[in-house]
Order: sequence, then C-alpha cells, then structure tokens
Amino acid sequence: MHQAFLGRSATNAAACAALAVSIIIGAPGVHADEAQAKQLFKAMSDYMAAQQAVSFDFDTSFEIISTESQKIAFASSGAVTMNRPDKIRATRSGGFANVELVFDGKTVSLLGKEKNLYAQAEVPGTIDNLVDVLRDKFHRPLSGADLLMSDVYGQLMPLVTNVKDLGSGVIRGVECDHLAFRTKEVDWQIWIAQGDRPYPCRYVVTTKKVKGWPQYTVDVRNWKTGAEVAADDFAFKAPPDARKLKPGEFPDADELPSVFTKK
Repeated sequence: MHQAFLGRSATNAAACAALAVSIIIGAPGVHADEAQAKQLFKAMSDYMAAQQAVSFDFDTSFEIISTESQKIAFASSGAVTMNRPDKIRATRSGGFANVELVFDGKTVSLLGKEKNLYAQAEVPGTIDNLVDVLRDKFHRPLSGADLLMSDVYGQLMPLVTNVKDLGSGVIRGVECDHLAFRTKEVDWQIWIAQGDRPYPCRYVVTTKKVKGWPQYTVDVRNWKTGAEVAADDFAFKAPPDARKLKPGEFPDADELPSVFTKK
C-alpha cells in the first residue's frame, strides 16, 4: 500500500512537473528578449558598483551527487558587510562549516570557529583582487563571490552563450526580474529586485559537466546600503586560545563534508 502510494505520488509529481514546464514555455509572460535581459543585468551591475557600503544576509543550498548517485543538498546561512573598494567581513555557518572572513585592504584573516583555528595572509588590494586570490591561490572561494565584484556584468557576460528574460518572479515577497544565462560549463539564473534598488535576490549556478548537474543557490535577504549599514571597523580579533596556523594555511571552509565527493 505504502509503496503503491509512493509510486503514484512520484508519477503524479512527474506529470505535474511536465505540465508546469509546458505552461512556462507557452506562457505569454516569458520572453526570450536577449537585449532586454542584458539591459536588466547591466542595470543591476551598475547599481551594485555604485553602492560603497553594503550589508546583507544570505542562505545557501549546495546540491551534490554522492558516491551512491544520490542528490543531496547542504544548507548554510551567513552575512556580509563590505565597504568598497577594499574592506569586507563575511560569516557562514552550516552543518559542516562555521567560518568568519575579515579583510581590511591589506590582510585577510579566516577563522574556523569549530576548531578555533585561524590564519592570515597579506593580500593588499581591492575586494576584486581578494576574491581572485582566495579562489585561485588558497582554494577558499567566497559564497556568491561573483556578485561582490565591482563589475558583475563584465565578470560574467564574456562567457555567456545564451540569454533569456523569463519574466517576473517573487522571492521572499519581493517581485523580481528572472533572467537565465548559459555558458559551456554552467547554466546560471538570477532574480533581480524590481524598482530603484535592483539587487540580486537569488543566484543559482548549475554545473553541467558534473554528473547529475549539481546546483548552488544563494538567496539574499535584509539588503542594506549606505547609511542603513551598521558601522564596522573591519579589524580581526582572534578569540581567546585560538591557534594560529602557518602562513598560507587556512581552516577548512568547505560546505561539502568529507564523506561525500563530487563525481
């Protein structure tokens, strides 16, 4: 009885999903206007670049494929405060990571709160440079770091091969423009708040070259700019008894637990 019910539920769910896709494709509110989509995305990029002080909270969902070919999602939450061009504080906590990053324009500090470990490195320059160094040299990418760059449009558009304007959607009660982009290696979508504050409400990246097409989602909430942003001195203060690692070593900040591997 239970298995039969599950079988019917799965079949009904698949049918509903197929119906939903057909409705979406045929809906008059869905546009394939590439120029309009690029214009909306460029407006978001320009707005983001113009904000000197920014803070927001975020939730992430990181879907991976286990060694048993099961898709599993890991969730985490965090917060970002930044002052362009060269100061940022970011925290993220989840079941397998609890980290804090602080950058003052000269030194980046990363604290692993679970094991009370921290490390520091000299990385003089802008937030853009920090994002590149953390990703390429230290393999510690920031969550949704693409959206933190000073020119989001210039960073992401060169690799895009297909653009779609999918009309509007609602994220946490905020009406957004929904855009979809394709590259050779990933597909990504972004929901941009409509109005005079076109900030990214949701950013989804799907990896096409990994089995099962795993997906990474960042939801942004409590978006604040300018005088709304609480003051922060961006000075790193190590907790009592925290152990400092060697230069160049950083605590593990990965959302993926060691018992799982990407395929």
